[in-house]
Amino acid sequence: MKKVRVDKWLWSVRIFKSRTQASDACRTNKVKIGDSTLKPSFLLEGGETLFVRKNSFDMIYKVVTLIDKRVSATLAEPCYENLTPADELNKFNSWYIGKGRNEIREKGAGRPTKRERRDIDQWKEVDNDE
Repeated sequence: MKKVRVDKWLWSVRIFKSRTQASDACRTNKVKIGDSTLKPSFLLEGGETLFVRKNSFDMIYKVVTLIDKRVSATLAEPCYENLTPADELNKFNSWYIGKGRNEIREKGAGRPTKRERRDIDQWKEVDNDE
């Protein structure tokens, strides 16, 4: 039976934008199977259920097909089942869709400075943790 590294699979099915992000999520205990946290080198098998914490949201994915090469979103979608509860998905969708639109700046104010960007990011983190 074929096995694939968990970081590689998470990247291949586009749950994370880069393999480095997927590996970092594993290293910081944000990817689990049941109660056990996974290392990036953990070998996945088909049918396993992954608990992934991403951007302060708890997502649940069931592995349907193992792939190790990154594919388009339409080809990646049948490789997993999204078992995330509806309320968590609604929180994620409202955060993702509203991202960038809630930060209305006055016309002519230009891009935010580093300090303003840190303040905005800190405000978002506090808002998402509630």
